[in-house]
This record gives sequence, C-alpha cells and structure tokens, in this order.
Amino acid sequence: MTPAASQGAGQQPIALLWIWVLAAAWILPGLVGHDPWKPDEAYTFGLVYSMLQNGDWVVPMLAHEPFVEKPPLFYLSAVAIASIFSPPFALHDAARLTTGLYMALTFAFIAGAARELYGTNRGWLAMLMLMGCLGILVRSHQLITDISLMTGFAAGFYGFAVALKRPALGGFWLGTGAGIGFLSKGLLAPGVLGIIAALLPLYPAWRNRRHVLCLAVAALACAPWLLIWPFALYNKAPALFTEWLWVNNFGRFLGTSEIGPPADTAHYLRILPWYALPALPLAGWTLWRARLKNILEPPLALPLTGFAVTFIVLSASADARELYALPLVLPLALLATPATDTLRRGMANLIYWFSVMGGGVFVIAAWFYWTALELAIPPKLHAHLHTLQPGYGPGFKWLPFTLAALYTVGWIALLLRLKKSRERPVIAWTATMTMIWGLLAILFVGWVDVGKSYRSMIADLQKTLPPQYRCIASQNLGEPQRAMLHYFANIITYRHDDPARQRDCDLTLVQGVASEEHVPLGAWQKIWEGTRPGDRLERYRLYQRTAISGQPKRR
Repeated sequence: MTPAASQGAGQQPIALLWIWVLAAAWILPGLVGHDPWKPDEAYTFGLVYSMLQNGDWVVPMLAHEPFVEKPPLFYLSAVAIASIFSPPFALHDAARLTTGLYMALTFAFIAGAARELYGTNRGWLAMLMLMGCLGILVRSHQLITDISLMTGFAAGFYGFAVALKRPALGGFWLGTGAGIGFLSKGLLAPGVLGIIAALLPLYPAWRNRRHVLCLAVAALACAPWLLIWPFALYNKAPALFTEWLWVNNFGRFLGTSEIGPPADTAHYLRILPWYALPALPLAGWTLWRARLKNILEPPLALPLTGFAVTFIVLSASADARELYALPLVLPLALLATPATDTLRRGMANLIYWFSVMGGGVFVIAAWFYWTALELAIPPKLHAHLHTLQPGYGPGFKWLPFTLAALYTVGWIALLLRLKKSRERPVIAWTATMTMIWGLLAILFVGWVDVGKSYRSMIADLQKTLPPQYRCIASQNLGEPQRAMLHYFANIITYRHDDPARQRDCDLTLVQGVASEEHVPLGAWQKIWEGTRPGDRLERYRLYQRTAISGQPKRR
C-alpha cells in the first residue's frame, strides 16, 4: 500500500477550527512589541525604512548607501504592509507583519503539497509537522528575507506535487515559487528547484509529457520574476548589478567574495538533529518503514529528492548559518507526514507524554520567572534578572498577562479535548511548542528587547552630539547599527575609509569592544562612550576632532 492510500482514510482527531486557531496562535506572537533586533532584523528594516523614504524599488538603500546583497521582494512587501498598518502599529512592528503573511502562505503551500501527495486529510498534519520544528520558531517571527525565500520553496514543492495531475497549474506554482525565492535571496531557489526538476524524471511518475508541460509553464511563470528587476538594476546601475550577481551570488557561494560566515563541512549535519526535531526522526521512520518498496513513488520520491538536493547545495556553499537551513525543514515535514500511520505505540506515547509533561514544567517555570521579573517575587531572582537586563521597567501589565493566561488555558483545553489517535502526538507536540513560544514572546519580549535594541543607546548618543557639526564618519560600524542610527535618530554616518569624509567630518563614531579602544588617526577627543544595556562585549565611542579647517556647518 502506498503512503497516499494509507493516509487518505485517516480520521481527523480534532476540529479543523482548532487547527487554524493553533496556526494563528503560532504565527502572531513576536511580530509586534519590540524594536528591530541585531543583526538581521536591524539591517533588513533599515532597507525597508529607506524605501519608505525614497521610493526607489530598483536599488535597495541602507542609510543613503546602495545595498544590493539581496533582491527587493521582501523589502517591497514590508513597505506595502507597513504603509497600511502604521499606524496603529509602530512602523517596524507593521513591517514585521510581512513575516506573518509569508509564514501563512508557507503553511498553505506545504499543506497543499501534502494533500496532493498523501490525501485530502493530511494537509493540516504536514503543516503541524512544520510548525513543530524547533529551528524555525524564532526565525519565523523575524523581519528577514529568508522567510519569503522559504515561501518560494514551499510554493515550488506544491507545484511539483500538483503537477502530477494538473501539469499547467503545477508549472505555474513551480515557476512562481522559483521567482519568489529569486527575488528574495537570489539564485538559490531557482537553482535548487531547477536541479530537482531535472532529477525527477529518474522516477516513473515524472517520466512523461506532463512533466515537460509543467516545466514549460514554469519557465513562462518564472521569467518575469527573473528578468524585470535585474534588467531594471542593470539599466540604472551596471556596477551594482555586477556586484549583486557576481559578488553576492556566485562570490558568496564559491567563497571568492569573502562575505558571510565561513562554512564547515558538517554544519547542517550538526544542527539538523535539533533544528528539524521532530520532523527529522519521523521522516527517517517513514523511510525505514518504506524500505525500497515505495521509494520510487511520488509521496516519498519528491520530498526525499528535494531534501537531498537542498542539503547538498547548502553544504557546498562557502558560507553557512543556521538561518540558511530554513528551506531544509519543508521536505522533511512532508516526508514525516506518513510516519503517524505506522509509528509504534511506545514511541507515540513517548512523544505525547514528553509534550504534556515538558509543557507543564515550562508553564510553571515561565509564570514563576514572570512573577520574579514583574512582581519581585522572589526578590533575589528579581534582582538577578534586572542585573542581566538593566534598564527594564518592571510592573504588572494587563495585556501581556491576559494573553499569556489565554495561551496557558488554551493549551490545557486543547490537550483535554484531544482524542486518542495516531496524530495525537504531533498535535500535542505542536500545541506545546506554540504555547512555549507564545509565553516567551508575550511575557518576556520587553525584557529581552531592552538588551537587543539600540534605541536607548542611540538616545544617549544624541544627547552628546554638539549643536553644530559637519558630518559623522564611522569606523568599523556594522550595517545594523548604521540602519538603527538612521531610523531612531536620523543620523547618517559615512565610512571612515572615504578620504573626503575622513578629511571633512569633525565627528567619528567607532564600533569596538570594551577591552580595546581604537582612536582615529589624528587629533581626536572622546566625547561619548556607550553600549546597549547589559552588553559587556560591544562598545561604541564618539570622537570629536580637536582641530579642523573651516567653520562647521549645521547638521
């Protein structure tokens, strides 16, 4: 019996309404209520903020400088959503709602792919498999381009799955997914999806004219995504087009551009056991049960090929981060979906009771730490928490308390209503992950934000700026910091390696560490030093030139 046949008869153990409520409860916490955080959110929002100011969709700008590391789809989406929802939300919170939209689309596409592969009653299960993966919890609530990249991959997998019966529709979504991925992060998505498309004819189900039709439609659907923005960028700034294509795509992948963190040969092998939990072991169980019997059938062949190609391409890249592993969880979630039908009772009970007991322990711990943080009970823990994050203002707040209480009660209510079934362990696990994330994002986001935001540090810097100055040069200042200076204080810094700026600017902002001070060459006097609350590593120092020709201009 194929996986599709065995899955189609499954009976849903919980009302579909609860599934959608659970998905919304997973998506929403963490999208609002905090400043852009270093590093990825800060520079991403800086690009969004610049687009909101100058309206240039062709050349992404960061604090008045071109920044063509990635294409502009995610930034443009955030600009549109921020324009609609700010106010009532703060501009950065409104922009972050873009992440929620793309995650909802990702869930929809992965559910659609599962329905095509495993039967009409299995889409929601694949969605819960994806929601339960540990590695995506934090990243899937941040303002980062990798979220729309993941949406593009999910649309591509949906296109491959639906093309088995409706090749034209499948080709449209395959091409659209490749295009979304391309305009999110460049050549990775169309390259990986293209390799998968080339390998699928090795399996009988794709060795036919339907697959050819699918690829033809995909090429047509993908063409506008691949051509319009690169052509506009080339016409407007050929040098920036070259920098984007060769430095930030091929250069990063091959390691010739010296951009990004260096990779090691086993990076993704090392992180996947926790990153893709529980999808990875359940996907392994699916393959173990199948042996070689159904390995050539679409329900197993598509996600297995998709995972293998994505894993090999990411591992071959010269730079690696756990963030880049987000597309890997999509085929694993699909491959794990059939596992519930054959999972041994002992393992199913282990997953279920670990979810229940682990969630119960976390609920007690979360509320205990909340009472210490906000109500000073017990006082020693209260003092310790505020030593870690000085500057946080404690106190009882009705809205987070009410929302967190709803998450706690909702989690308990769902477990009590959950019928005994093969899918119960996955539902319990995902509900527990949702509750854990909800409590963390609601009860403690303000405390974390104090240490991860640059707002208070930049406000302190502003107080020290002289009434008049020519400009502010920067030395070793990162993109996130430049973006937040622009957003919070409308301060534009100029790189210190620019000879003209080095000569003309009478202020220099230096980013460094607490243990070492690097004074700019020449006659300078330090007039300010600061850092984010609780940060013992980074240090920012502002220097004023003690002798400069000419009169300073008003800022």
